[in-house]
Parts: sequence; structure tokens; C-alpha cells
Amino acid sequence: MILEPNEAGGYTVSVPLLPGCISEGDTKEEALANVKEAIELYMESLEADGEPIPSEESIEEAVVEVPV
Repeated sequence: MILEPNEAGGYTVSVPLLPGCISEGDTKEEALANVKEAIELYMESLEADGEPIPSEESIEEAVVEVPV
């Protein structure tokens, strides 16, 4: 995950492993909680469309904060 501060305040989190999976929040904690829900919905969508779901072996847990 990439956690970036927004110019107008708050944070945006993107998940490069899941193209288009992006969420936001007013705080870091809120942004990270929101992206967890976005990931769940993304995975449900992949499953519904019969697309392959990334395996745990291909996912490395990391949060990268981009400095302002």
C-alpha cells in the first residue's frame, strides 16, 4: 500500500497490486481502515467476474508513506 498526504488534507491510499484499488481518509488510521474495506470489495469483484485472486504468497504486507 502507498499512503500519500493530500494537498487539501487527509490521506489517499493506493494498492499497486490491485490496479484501481484506492481509498481516502481524514487521518492515516481512517485511510488505512477504509482501504481494507476497498480491498475486500475489490476481491469480491474479482471473484464475481471469475478473475484470478492474488495469492498470499504474492502479497507482501507493506505501507509506504510518501513525505510531503
